[in-house]
Amino acid sequence: MNKIKGRTRAQESTNAIERMYTTMRHLFNRGFYKPSGVSGEALRQSLLQLRPEIYGTIADEKTELNGLMYVLDRLPEGIEQCSYINLTSDEGYKKSHFQVIVPPKRRRNCYRIDKDQMNIEITRGRSDIYDILTHLTFLFIESDKICSRALIPDTNRTTRDWQKLEAAVKKNKLNLSEREIALSHMANILERTFDETLEIYKTFATKNEPERFLNIIYWLGKLAIEEEIEGNKRSITFSPILRERLGHHIHGEIWANTIKRTLKKNNLLHRPIHIISANMHSVMNSLFALPALKKEFDAHEKLNVYEKLSQSESGGLRKKVKDFAHKNGMISIDDVSGTNINVQVFDTAKIDFSKTNYTFDNNTELEKKPVLFIMDYAFGEQAYETIDEFLKPLKEDDENQDFLNIESISIMGKAGILEGGKGDLMIPSAHIFEGTADNYPFKNELSREDFENEGLLVFEGSMITVLGTSLQNKDILKFFHDSTWNVIGLEMEGAHYQKAIQSASKIRKSISENVKVRYAYYASDNPLETGSTLASGGLGTTGVKPTYLITDKILEQIFNSH
Repeated sequence: MNKIKGRTRAQESTNAIERMYTTMRHLFNRGFYKPSGVSGEALRQSLLQLRPEIYGTIADEKTELNGLMYVLDRLPEGIEQCSYINLTSDEGYKKSHFQVIVPPKRRRNCYRIDKDQMNIEITRGRSDIYDILTHLTFLFIESDKICSRALIPDTNRTTRDWQKLEAAVKKNKLNLSEREIALSHMANILERTFDETLEIYKTFATKNEPERFLNIIYWLGKLAIEEEIEGNKRSITFSPILRERLGHHIHGEIWANTIKRTLKKNNLLHRPIHIISANMHSVMNSLFALPALKKEFDAHEKLNVYEKLSQSESGGLRKKVKDFAHKNGMISIDDVSGTNINVQVFDTAKIDFSKTNYTFDNNTELEKKPVLFIMDYAFGEQAYETIDEFLKPLKEDDENQDFLNIESISIMGKAGILEGGKGDLMIPSAHIFEGTADNYPFKNELSREDFENEGLLVFEGSMITVLGTSLQNKDILKFFHDSTWNVIGLEMEGAHYQKAIQSASKIRKSISENVKVRYAYYASDNPLETGSTLASGGLGTTGVKPTYLITDKILEQIFNSH
């Protein structure tokens, strides 16, 4: 009976996710919705039924503080003050006087149009829309919780706690006594202890805005109160240009053609190309950090060097490595297409391998020397758009097509793990696309044996490509982990990458049918463990070792294959 109950809860959660996505697609086609309307309510109810781990106590009456921090890191600063949120395509705002706002944890351009309106640019496909709407739904739920505690029932009057908080926010500067009085009143509104409220206040505070947390809670409550009392409805709109462009690979095509033309210009288009989806530092540092910083570090301190380079205060060292890399065969291609995916190209013919940790036969003929093509992380469905466009031949006119010599495609990155902890490794043998029966088995050139005796746990099995990491709950994940699907982790891009690779190699024949693929992920969180979700904080330096370990194995395989 317990098994049946657990499965039923997993099925309910899956249905809630499907309802959310069906509703969001409908709203996008419709062009607008009001969070307090019927459609907005449908999103709220689905999210409350789902109760994703990342949103913590969203279904409780008390305000969810860790989830709030997580969401606001992924939305533009000041969005809590805006009644009107407009999702647009790239429509030329970067040429205007509006200052671009980029959220700390999401690469998306946003613009504050006036005191009531925020525009958010969508250039990374549907996954970006799902991500934003899910976070906004969470924000509206929390906003309404604050409103319900700030308004006296059956009246249009606010409580004493709210009046005191409002008075504090309207002061330009607070002394210690005034701040603690305001936090005391706010703790009552949030249904949290003073201690909890003080801790989260400190987490939100910045040098320029020490009272940021007070302001955020005030504005979330204020807009909900105005909607309740005065009928000032909040609204989400989708621009006509966005609705027209979405799904046409406009940004991906511009991105791919820019890179292919750069490769052609540098006579690299027909050399063996190895694509690596990774960050913009691990390959560069693995090849060049030690020779570039030989005066600063001992050659045996490899991991210490990488950890030092990952620290925010090491900008000078990072610049030194980057300058050295540019002098030794690296070409940087900063994105201008709107995909927010920067690129690095490494011409191995210009690298002195005697100064690196890698061995490579320098007598290899020039046309056989590999070219490393590093692309920054894609976001969800954007992975299909970008790789699908890049694997097409370069077509300058109707007569001529230049086919690329793609030898391997390697995907590395962070993922949620279902067994183990932060920093542990996952080596997938298949990607399963959540909410469908689509599955993509493949031969992974990387295996568990490649990573043994490195002090990290390594898991091999299927991985699920989810529609959004913020929609997962324990019941769904436990079902996938315990069932014959043998799922070891979850991420957002794998199935999209593999779909593009398989269509290019098996059906369209634009690249070799024998293209090698490598997938490896390290754990950013374990959503099955309370306190280990993404909302509990970042990896810090825990991610440095697995990042460079995966990078090493990928590069070794590439260099040993020539």
